[in-house]
Amino acid sequence: MKFATKVIHAGIEPDPSTGAIMTPIYQTSTYVQEAPGKNKGFEYARSQNPTRKVLEEALAAIENGKHGLCFSSGVAATDAVIRLLNPGDEVIAGNDLYGGTYRLFTKVFDRFGIKFHYVDMRETKNISAHVNARTKLIWIETPTNPLMSIIDIAAASAIAKKQGALVCVDNTFASPYLQNPLDFGADIVLHSATKYLGGHSDVIHGCLVMNDGGLREKLYFLQKSCGAVPGPQDCFLVLRGIKTLHVRMQRHCENGARVAEFLRGHSKIDKVYWCGFEDHPGYEVAKKQMRGFGGMMSFELKNRSESEVNRVLSGTKIFSLAESLGGVESLINHPASMTHASIPREERLKNGLSDSLIRLSVGIEDVDDLIADLSTVL
Repeated sequence: MKFATKVIHAGIEPDPSTGAIMTPIYQTSTYVQEAPGKNKGFEYARSQNPTRKVLEEALAAIENGKHGLCFSSGVAATDAVIRLLNPGDEVIAGNDLYGGTYRLFTKVFDRFGIKFHYVDMRETKNISAHVNARTKLIWIETPTNPLMSIIDIAAASAIAKKQGALVCVDNTFASPYLQNPLDFGADIVLHSATKYLGGHSDVIHGCLVMNDGGLREKLYFLQKSCGAVPGPQDCFLVLRGIKTLHVRMQRHCENGARVAEFLRGHSKIDKVYWCGFEDHPGYEVAKKQMRGFGGMMSFELKNRSESEVNRVLSGTKIFSLAESLGGVESLINHPASMTHASIPREERLKNGLSDSLIRLSVGIEDVDDLIADLSTVL
């Protein structure tokens, strides 16, 4: 089954009681049992919900995985993965990653004796340099947020396998339409389904996909025991969203390419970070593991003064100044004060994330209107 068919049909069957083609929202907290321990596969809604079950099966299918698990947010899914570890274990993570992930690692799990190494993963040798007997997890974002660096998933996974460590790839920026990390050796794929999977900026949701049944049981235990599960309405919205993922992502990619080329050719722009440029340092790796380059990008003005940056951020009419990404509408964002504000300034600057960087999530509006909007403010 090809991708466009998967997103519409995989994991989904008509409702057996009514024939409803859309999975119902099972708004219930508990389920009647015929006798103690004798039920229809559902006992209590924190542990199982029919709407969630269908979504988990659909998510597994579109990521070429066997098992899916849903969470109340992308951060909740991240939390579950790190809870697989023990005090004294070590994690190798990229030095350019989502601020909420960095905050969770440094402000929560550092206190429990888990050590995190933040390295430039663009060079695989930097990963190898930090691997030791305590390394239990390699955490990858690709493309990275917000500098759009590309990490070689297959190369990182090969390093992890030698050590017996897990690899988790945050695939939020690419979506399953563009990239399937399990195919390149990753053990776990993570999404903030709030973004491209939901696609309409109307739900907070996260998910994990994996192939290994034993790993699924460990993560399911954490999902059930810690309780960071989504409600059935949220699952319904993500199910609805992924049915149009392929057509939305086609337009995100087309619009993204046009906007990136426009920005690169503009006299007031200094640098554009977008992995679809042939001279991007990670272009060849991106071509190998991605089927397109998406609608996420960042850029720097030649005049990097605070007033000029703020004028651009607040001056667009179609691009809305807001956090998040991946919705049908275009967003403009200031990572240093918004999505990545939890990372200390000195750390941001050291890793190349300046105070003047502007990030775009290019939506699916008419691209001529998007370019005109940027052209006017520039």
